[in-house]
Amino acid sequence: MVGIKKQQSVGEILVRIWKNYSIVVVFFIIIAICGILAPRFLQPNNLLNILRNTSIVGVIALGMTFVIIGGGIDLSSGPVMATSGAALIFMQRMVTEAGTPVYPLWFAILVCCLIGTAFGLLNGLIITKAKLPPFIVTLAVGIIARSLVMYFGRGATIMGNRIIEFTRIGSGSIFGIPTPFIIAALLAFLFHFILTKTKFGTYVFAVGGNENASRYSGIKVDRIKIYTYMIVGLCAGIAATIEMSRMAAVAVTTSGSQYEFEAITAVIVGGTALSGGRGRILGTIVGFVILGIVNNMMIMLNISPYLSGAVKGSVILFAVLMQRKD
Repeated sequence: MVGIKKQQSVGEILVRIWKNYSIVVVFFIIIAICGILAPRFLQPNNLLNILRNTSIVGVIALGMTFVIIGGGIDLSSGPVMATSGAALIFMQRMVTEAGTPVYPLWFAILVCCLIGTAFGLLNGLIITKAKLPPFIVTLAVGIIARSLVMYFGRGATIMGNRIIEFTRIGSGSIFGIPTPFIIAALLAFLFHFILTKTKFGTYVFAVGGNENASRYSGIKVDRIKIYTYMIVGLCAGIAATIEMSRMAAVAVTTSGSQYEFEAITAVIVGGTALSGGRGRILGTIVGFVILGIVNNMMIMLNISPYLSGAVKGSVILFAVLMQRKD
């Protein structure tokens, strides 16, 4: 009997580990498979490039985690990133007759982040006050944001100035680790703390799990929702800062294109429930790194880039099907 109890307890432990950390297990399995298929995959430079290239979408995905856990969705974050980035580039390239910047760099970055946050506030207010579906509202706001950046850029690429201090944000590294990934990691640590250790985080889970019950229990549901959209808007501004520091330009038609869908994919792959009420920042981190690995392996295996959408769509379907089984 004792042996049976021990076996049962071990089995329960294994089930609990799989339920809580299955995404991490899958992550390491994927790395092992990739290392076998393409030995160059495990080279340090390649792994660091994956971290650098996934961090921009990763930052948006971290903010998107709040929205999806809260029972919402945001389809505007890609265009909002482009619009925020365009504002940053416009301010960054303004110089006096003496050649000195009109605005200090930190101020341009602050404005970029505030514009992203303002779009998030707009999304949240329309969704909560007009009682419209998040899908429709954020899709419309995304179209507006894309139209604005195309208008101010006159349909052409908006070019900025390359400033060494600025380029270090997107292209630099600290102790060999890409700066963009360090920024994403710091945000992840902060957001994990907010979601797990604060009342706001508890309320986000409650609202996503059962909005009506949350409202009856005294939680200010509308305010919580607005804050979640402001967070993802802020993250779009931060992502814009990273991308603009690397590119020093905004391609008005393609900058940030599909980033919102990649961010949503990363969140879903990471185990956050599309229905809301369940999710973790750790899962999102693993999710966007997995997407980076998929992109990297497609290049290494000479798979047509035109199949990228098919692969990511399949990943989404698989992740959602796994959630239904849970």
